[in-house]
Amino acid sequence: MKAQGNTGSSGEAGDLKQEEGIHSLQRTLEVIGGKWKGVLLYHLISGTKRFNELRRLCPGITQRMLAMQLRELERDGLVHREAYHQVPQRVEYSLTEWARGLETGILSIKHWGEEYRELLARLEPGGTDTDGRSGKGSMEETPRSTNIPE
Repeated sequence: MKAQGNTGSSGEAGDLKQEEGIHSLQRTLEVIGGKWKGVLLYHLISGTKRFNELRRLCPGITQRMLAMQLRELERDGLVHREAYHQVPQRVEYSLTEWARGLETGILSIKHWGEEYRELLARLEPGGTDTDGRSGKGSMEETPRSTNIPE
């Protein structure tokens, strides 16, 4: 006797749907992954930026890497490149409407990163927590979802 809701056909359909979801997540992470793409997308949320403005906002990026990352984001349909034919040539970058769908996710990741950085600071010897108290926190004090694997 089969357990209720565990028929072969619905199980296969559920497995297929889960597999498609994982594939979609992997593809998304491939498109926005890497050291600079998420940072560039974050900076473009606030509006159109010129190439050198993005370079100033990302001091560790080389000109070559910035150009490559922007080209890839443009190829993937996330960034719009507008070149103005003037001397010197002016090029501006902005998010496409498609990329605007990532705004909430990018801002959520940024928020999570800020909380994670604070958690790590509290756990370091001599670090301070958000109340300014010094000392090492314990893993038991942190919510289960933020426990750091040892």
